[in-house]
Amino acid sequence: MTTVTAPAAGRASASARIGSGALAGTGTLIRFGLRRDRIRIPVWVVALTLVTLSSAGEFKTLYSTAKERASAVSSMDSPAALAMTGPRHYLDDYTMGSMMGHQLIGFMSVMVGLMSVLIVTRHTRNEEETGRAELVRSTVVGHHAQLASALVVATVANLALAALLTLSLLSAGLDGLSTGGALLYGLAHAAVGLTFAGVAAVTVQITAYTRGASGMALAVIGLAYVLRASGDVGNDALSWLSPIGWAQRTYVFVDNRWWPLLLCLVLGALTAAAGFVLSTRRDVGAGLRSAGLGRRTASGPLTRPFGFALRLHRATLLGFGAGLLVMGVMYGSILGEAADMMKDIEPVQEALAKIGGASVEESFASMVMVFIAVVAAVYAVMATLRPRAEESAGRAEPLLATGLSRDRWVGSHVAVALVGGTALLLVAGLGFGLSGAASVGDGDLVLQLVGAAVAYTPALWVTVGVAVALFGWYPRAGAAAWIVPVYAFLVGYLGALLQFPDWMNNLSPFGHVPQLPAADMNWTPMLVLTAVAAGLIWLGLAGFRRRDLETK
Repeated sequence: MTTVTAPAAGRASASARIGSGALAGTGTLIRFGLRRDRIRIPVWVVALTLVTLSSAGEFKTLYSTAKERASAVSSMDSPAALAMTGPRHYLDDYTMGSMMGHQLIGFMSVMVGLMSVLIVTRHTRNEEETGRAELVRSTVVGHHAQLASALVVATVANLALAALLTLSLLSAGLDGLSTGGALLYGLAHAAVGLTFAGVAAVTVQITAYTRGASGMALAVIGLAYVLRASGDVGNDALSWLSPIGWAQRTYVFVDNRWWPLLLCLVLGALTAAAGFVLSTRRDVGAGLRSAGLGRRTASGPLTRPFGFALRLHRATLLGFGAGLLVMGVMYGSILGEAADMMKDIEPVQEALAKIGGASVEESFASMVMVFIAVVAAVYAVMATLRPRAEESAGRAEPLLATGLSRDRWVGSHVAVALVGGTALLLVAGLGFGLSGAASVGDGDLVLQLVGAAVAYTPALWVTVGVAVALFGWYPRAGAAAWIVPVYAFLVGYLGALLQFPDWMNNLSPFGHVPQLPAADMNWTPMLVLTAVAAGLIWLGLAGFRRRDLETK
């Protein structure tokens, strides 16, 4: 009997050691992850907090009196407005605080979810895709340590955001903001972020590619937003299927209900646990979904630089296209109500009057176009900086070791950014035009709004040029290209409401584009911006030809 039971006991002991070591090295990986993201996380947290603070300041300016808040209630109480903001119950007591919960939680939840997804995928699937995870696991690191550390880093980021949001709201000096409400507001964002971090913990197990894992998680965020919007307009049960809907139904600064956050935490815990279980059913570097067999030979376009670059950018381009189409349709759906929504809001009336236009609808459409163009510029920066990611990952060197020249390689990605960004403007303008024409009852608006969107093409090309120039000469400073769309949003969109001086808007390429359909077309700045874009792209290509390639 002894000879039979001893091996069993030995196997049990070995299994216990393996189980107890599954999280070995987690603390070290957490410290390493926080060090790697010592810039990224603070930038995310501060940027999201500044969005909240700027919105709070905007509300304080636009709705300082009870009459203005009553006007806001009447303008927000429509299906289109509720789909873009939140549930109607906030309108019952529309103080400054309830405005924050009503108009910001839905939008901010999407951004917080994006932050959480990118953190988890960066520290898990990206590490496996680049081969670093295999090296790390060859040391004294448990099987679950990497995923556990990524989730802890995401938790730290979300809790830091919650703390900063709470403190910033308490210091904003807005009426109707209590300490408990401010804390609930901050924790609501953290709870949603943790939920989508858990979703990312599952998606990184499914596919072997970082972009695929991020794309699936972002699709879940989009579905959650659509369910929330559909529920707020019609069947309330749909909103209860969405983590974003749960956060909004805390009714912060109105009822201050805490229990919906438990739903977020439970779902986050369940999805995270599922991620740990699924990770045991695959090999390192592989995904649960096996890659399908490709064709024996590549298609014609795939053997050419532009076709290959387009294939790399395809998922991102389609995602932005769908998002901008929905954005255009949503803004167009309220275009017919713009005059009533803005009639008693003096700062908005002043901003619209400054833009000009024959009607409030035209002025409002011109203001919205700036925001649409900035979102398209975000894609343009991402696409233009893709060669930097290829170079850093070591995938550029094998390509350039063939007969492919540096100019053709970078030029293919730049061409996708230029053409893709222009296509995004066209799609957004078409959605805005069709929906706006139906809302206003004027079919001529379709072509007018499409033209107004496409008019921002030269400014978008300048954004691409700035990114190319930085990549070509100072690749480590490539992230500075994000300043262009961020600054354009601040001075072009918010600046119109906050009445920034004109010279600030003139520093942005988007500030020189005629604000169609409210303004008349002026071809001179369009030609100048196109020439500037061409010069910057040429400068960037020249710099890339002269500098050393980062090798692995």
